[in-house]
Amino acid sequence: MDFKERLCTPVMMENPHADRVKDIAKLATRSVRTKKKQFLVEGPQAVREALKAHLENPVLDAVYITEAAFERHDDIAELMEEVHGTPTPEAGRKVFMRMVTDEVLDAMAGAVTPQGVLAVSFMLDKTPADIWGADAINPHLVAVLARVQDPGNAGTIIRTADAAGADLVVLSKGTVDVYNPKVVRSTAGSIFHVPMISGVELEEFAEDAKAQGIGVLAADGYGKVNLNDLEDAAAAKRLGVELENKPKYDLSRKTMWLFGNEAQGLSPEEKRLANTRVAVPVHGSAESLNVSIAAAVCLYASARAIHEA
Repeated sequence: MDFKERLCTPVMMENPHADRVKDIAKLATRSVRTKKKQFLVEGPQAVREALKAHLENPVLDAVYITEAAFERHDDIAELMEEVHGTPTPEAGRKVFMRMVTDEVLDAMAGAVTPQGVLAVSFMLDKTPADIWGADAINPHLVAVLARVQDPGNAGTIIRTADAAGADLVVLSKGTVDVYNPKVVRSTAGSIFHVPMISGVELEEFAEDAKAQGIGVLAADGYGKVNLNDLEDAAAAKRLGVELENKPKYDLSRKTMWLFGNEAQGLSPEEKRLANTRVAVPVHGSAESLNVSIAAAVCLYASARAIHEA
């Protein structure tokens, strides 16, 4: 019996009103996610990354796929076969997999178009003990979401932090739930790549970071330090050139960036946590940048300085 046949055994899931389908659909609500410590992973890219992550360290509880998606995504089919029957993070359980109809997948998914495949993952949060000290993350580049509310922005910042090589993403209290299906989809699988810690008291965390030698920068449109000047100073340092008016902050050092709420930006209290408030220059007539775009500009500026130092 080949793997596709095994997925259909004892029978393909065809009833969109079955209890298992309803239970999975309930993961779209935060209270159920919190109770079960699980969340939805929708679409080929996100599920692909979840399967890869599981092979490194168990995270998955279940995977559901339509026959058309199974035939279309050979790499996902191969990964599913590798993961099939492996342990979940919950003792005594193995990853459950089943072939399902389009109607069943639609009933499970929060997405308008689930694209044929869905997984259920256990939550991925790190604890404070995982951040500092021996055998911990000890991050060099950190992205902080301070009361970011829009799921698309939050997911995009996580994806950008992953691409820029950040070691940690921090979500302060008041930030959108990182396991909201819209956030998860917006990360395009990066939620499985970059360590995260949620529900953080920002003042305490910032003080811990400073004690570890990490500089704290606030992305602030009214900041007195211009990001271009920091980038110029980092480039001059690489070339061994002395600048007459060198900024006081070195972008190549360990850095934690603070990115604020879409409507209000960073609060005065949040700004006071920073060593330096940094403005991304706006050369046109726009009032400001979207927070996820500003995060991309700032994180890549730090990433380049760090990697080329």
